[in-house]
Amino acid sequence: MLYNKIKNLWKTRDSNKELKKLWFDRLVEWRKSGAIVRISKPTRLDKARALGYKAKQGIVLVRVRLLRGGRKRRGSLKKGRRSKHARAKKILDLSFQTIAEQRANKKFKNCEVLNSYYVGKDGKNAFFEVILVDREHPQIINNEQFKGLVKKKGRVFRGLTSSGKKSRGLRHKGKGAEKLRPSKTAFFRKRDSKQRK
Repeated sequence: MLYNKIKNLWKTRDSNKELKKLWFDRLVEWRKSGAIVRISKPTRLDKARALGYKAKQGIVLVRVRLLRGGRKRRGSLKKGRRSKHARAKKILDLSFQTIAEQRANKKFKNCEVLNSYYVGKDGKNAFFEVILVDREHPQIINNEQFKGLVKKKGRVFRGLTSSGKKSRGLRHKGKGAEKLRPSKTAFFRKRDSKQRK
């Protein structure tokens, strides 16, 4: 019941003037703070609980700020002739959420990413909260739900989180998704080896 109320408040926060002002002030605060900040409580408790968060030792919550836009990467050409192919390339393989998870994991190297969720955006930045699990904490090692994560090191970099699987197209099955499993690279190598024979 409580989580439903939080969920509805989140959906209708723009229609309520007081809530909208509070939310705007919060975004201004977040913009001034660091790019990766450890927090004590989740902003969206309903979402965090649904994704596996528990208020116990060994669980770490991190808010990540990302610059929006700018998906093109500049070429490294400094002088001389510009070849026809030396242009800005558009990188679209990863979502902002996956990038936020990876940055959080790079900062907290002893942890594994459990999941993450969107918390807001302004004209310049996007904000995500990432749930991390400490691999070496005794309460995590002895917990039935989390002890499986201890062995899976670097799962966020292998596209095994929820947003990583979405980026890889693994939410689809059947027609149109034949080339996605077990991965695009694996399928390409298998097909390539057959063609060479």
